[in-house]
Amino acid sequence: MAAHTNKTETAGRDARAVVPDPPRVAWRKHMRQRVLDAARDLACAAGWDQVSLSAVAAAAEVSRPSVYKEFGNRAGLGRALVVRETREFLESVAQALYPGFPDTRASLEAAVFFVLTEADRNPLIRAVVMAAREGSDSLLPYLTARADPIFEAAQGLLRAWLAERFPERDEELIDMAADIAVRMTISHLLLPGADPQLTAKRLSLAVLKVLQ
Repeated sequence: MAAHTNKTETAGRDARAVVPDPPRVAWRKHMRQRVLDAARDLACAAGWDQVSLSAVAAAAEVSRPSVYKEFGNRAGLGRALVVRETREFLESVAQALYPGFPDTRASLEAAVFFVLTEADRNPLIRAVVMAAREGSDSLLPYLTARADPIFEAAQGLLRAWLAERFPERDEELIDMAADIAVRMTISHLLLPGADPQLTAKRLSLAVLKVLQ
């Protein structure tokens, strides 16, 4: 009887897991992704400074009021776009850290090297960084502001990883090391050195010295 009950409960959970969203919710999710995709394409092509909500709505084939209702304004759309792109980017960074190399320095160096090189291959991040070097792109604050969830997400990822690698270290010291790593990596994205591999090595050594 117990086995039958467990099977029934499992089947019930599986059935609930595949229940589709109501039509209105599904349409909204689909519309949101289309708008973000359109905004991404336009930002990559011309830079965020040249992107308007009207152009995004037209490219996504949705009404402008729908875009306003979903994102509030142009700043809200920009924030949502950077949040989505950076979340996906950080998932790849996490893959570089976990399980990572047995050697902590080598693992951190690999992750930093991934950031420095992959950012140049990601069309949106490359567009933001290149525009920022010219002092023109308004998406940059979402990548660099301390109070922004993007910055906090990057710090949180590295903080958790460092805490696993250095369980005996004080929490404040871990926070400091994570903060330095994120800030220095962003700085090198904006003002890159000649050799990303050398930069990654130097940065990882500097961060780990904080924890020695």
